[in-house]
Amino acid sequence: MTKKQRIRFIIDTLNHLYPQAECALHYTKPYELLIATRLSAQCTDARVNQITPALFEKYPTLEAFAQADYDELCEMVHSCGFFRAKAKSIIEMSQDLLTRFGGKVPDTIEELTTLSGIGRKTANLICGDIYGKPAIIADTHCIRLSNRLGLVESDNPQIVERELKACIPPEDQTKFCHNLVHHGRAICDARKPNCSECGLSAVCKFKSTR
Repeated sequence: MTKKQRIRFIIDTLNHLYPQAECALHYTKPYELLIATRLSAQCTDARVNQITPALFEKYPTLEAFAQADYDELCEMVHSCGFFRAKAKSIIEMSQDLLTRFGGKVPDTIEELTTLSGIGRKTANLICGDIYGKPAIIADTHCIRLSNRLGLVESDNPQIVERELKACIPPEDQTKFCHNLVHHGRAICDARKPNCSECGLSAVCKFKSTR
């Protein structure tokens, strides 16, 4: 099996296993995904999804977030961890979106990463999920699984992003990353991967070394 065939097998198998895989964070507006993703840093998506319904109800518009009382916002996002930095970023990014981008979430990595607290991982998520652009979301699941599968050999998110962009077809990239999250949670656990139940075991570099 050539490298290209192996990659196609991985993509197709994951698509078969997780046909409905999508971003695990709940949102209805583009800026809500931006805020939810900021909250998810060092926090589980499940925890964020518990917080955001009340948060988005209290602050129903971008203007409301931009004008939010810092202490009140800290209290609402406290259980996400690093709540002070996150509350500060949410207020600042909301203000920036209104003053610099006319209230619209930008659609380029370069513009998105100028917003407070927004790095390349979040920027790629926005570009992929909101704007349908090719995007590699190099989160912990993506980094772990792409290394185990032998697609990359690095824990550096920027290197992983660059190398996966080079080998995963553009039209598959965003879905591929969401599939890796689902597979990482269901089968390829960080500590106890269930290799015997893995549909990718035939092409997995990690399994061959255990």
